Amino acid sequence: MDTHENRPFATGTGYGRQPSTYDRDLVEAGPGTPMGELMRRYWQPVAMSRQVTGAPVEVKVLGEDLIVFRDGNGRPGVLHSRCCHRGTTLYYGRVEDDGIRCCYHGWKFDVEGNCIDMPCEKENGKGIRERVRQPWYEAKERYGMIFAYMGPPERRPALTRWSNLEDVPEGFKLMTVGPAFASGADASLEYIKCNWLQHWENTLDPFHVQVLHATFSHVQFVEEFGIMPDVTWGEDDLGAHYVAHRDLDDGRKVDRVTCIWYPNARSVPSVELKPGPGHNLGWVVPRDDESANSYAVFKVPEDFEMEGAEMIPGKKWSEMTEEEHQRYPGDYEAQVGQGEIALHSEEHLAGSDGAIRLIRAGLRRQIKRVESGEDPAGVFFGEDEALVEVTSGNFFSG
Repeated sequence: MDTHENRPFATGTGYGRQPSTYDRDLVEAGPGTPMGELMRRYWQPVAMSRQVTGAPVEVKVLGEDLIVFRDGNGRPGVLHSRCCHRGTTLYYGRVEDDGIRCCYHGWKFDVEGNCIDMPCEKENGKGIRERVRQPWYEAKERYGMIFAYMGPPERRPALTRWSNLEDVPEGFKLMTVGPAFASGADASLEYIKCNWLQHWENTLDPFHVQVLHATFSHVQFVEEFGIMPDVTWGEDDLGAHYVAHRDLDDGRKVDRVTCIWYPNARSVPSVELKPGPGHNLGWVVPRDDESANSYAVFKVPEDFEMEGAEMIPGKKWSEMTEEEHQRYPGDYEAQVGQGEIALHSEEHLAGSDGAIRLIRAGLRRQIKRVESGEDPAGVFFGEDEALVEVTSGNFFSG
């Protein structure tokens, strides 16, 4: 008779497992968290300039609900969304020449949060208005993006410039994309529906390119990615990079260099394997702990138009059935498939995960610098020094 006493003991079952956890220091980005304080020491992109025209735009950044607007004089403003009077959202506010007016009782705020009109109060709120200020963040525009500085005002750095986006020649333009760029999805997706870290650290994972994008279901970019690369990783004071070397079937050799900079910037070379330096710069910005925005700026020919890629022949990502998403997964499926927040306690990192270790260790170093009162890597206070050399690209030989 077969009883449980004489059956071999089954190891490795799921019974009795401890609760799964994630690395809170690296994942959570709200106010007062270690990562949130690190992120707030840098200028963060909050919207594309072309998004901000007549009406205010709602955004969520680092766990905070904000509105972005442009006053009648063209100045960008970033304010907390809830009016400091009675708390309704300024999303329904009216943009005027010198600020934005709340729809509820008409209080008007300029781009620095100063209350400049209280139409329901006697003498326009004299004695009250001067003491009221809507929470605000300094905003600047560059490269077709609106950036906000959300950190301690006394530590505000210069807004970083990137070498590959400077000096746009005649016949070229800067093109902005987002806020769900490089997720494998398309414009139907409003934002990336998982934690920022699992999306960003994928940037320095060259081995998933060979599996997910070239050999698992079908060739998503180019056949050359089906060749398993020989990879080296490196670090410098500002971030990390990888060099993925491939010996191609036609006798040529290619070094594919991809770079990240702390805490959340990156440059990925052409996925069509076009030769030459990378002409883009991107940022993955936490919305909250379970979602992120991904923006990028490209230097492209004047007549270039960004077209949504077909993830399978004849269909874009948003047109695929659930069965097709399952059969032909891309970056979005793989990253969101890790859950809203990846469970780091369940990981078993191997030799191919060298960059994951580098990234996480590098972020922890920057967190410690901030906690000890230092400035983190890549924070510059002089305009002349706030230029980062971008070295990404596809470099051929042979």
